[in-house]
Amino acid sequence: MSRLPAAKRREQLLDVAARLFSTKGYAGATTAQIAKEAGITEPIIYRHFKSKRDLFVALIERTGRQTLEQWEGDLEGVDDPGARLKKIIDENPMVSEKGRDGYRVLLQSISEVDDALIHKAVSDHMTRLHAFITREIERAQEAHKVTGRFSATVIAWVLVNVGMGYGVLTAMGVPGHGFDSSGTHVKDVLARILVGREGQKDDLPESGRANKNERFDSGS
Repeated sequence: MSRLPAAKRREQLLDVAARLFSTKGYAGATTAQIAKEAGITEPIIYRHFKSKRDLFVALIERTGRQTLEQWEGDLEGVDDPGARLKKIIDENPMVSEKGRDGYRVLLQSISEVDDALIHKAVSDHMTRLHAFITREIERAQEAHKVTGRFSATVIAWVLVNVGMGYGVLTAMGVPGHGFDSSGTHVKDVLARILVGREGQKDDLPESGRANKNERFDSGS
């Protein structure tokens, strides 16, 4: 059994727990299994986490931090508010290779939200992500790239709800979800509705293309 610095051991345990929780569920995965997969004895887990619940909560918190770090990295050097918003729409952490396990763990919390500590962790996670997206929408509204007809707050919740739904269907392995027969994807529709064609690649199928000047605030 190799010795690791405390910080690296903690991250290793979180990585192992993420894999097991995402496949076996919160109730199904045990600390004994986590220890075995990590190549350590079970008591070592309790040097870093008070309980399996604390380990689960730490995973939810880490997933939130990683998502914000991913978005901040994706947006580095991108100044146009419309292009920034499209990048957020494109980069759904629930289906990325790095974020997939973490969000499958988050989905396990559906059956655990009566636990006050877990409920708080989930609520804090979603609140931080929503606040990040809200700030980006406000920036786009100020630049007149997104309609001011609706508040940035509620538009951000639309993106969170759609993104979560897409992530759930992906985790469930639903074949063909998110696309129509022409190849248009839900994120293409969201980007077009919010920021029009500006900042988008001209790669939608002909049947999925709207008028060049179509915007979310067009019409009455």
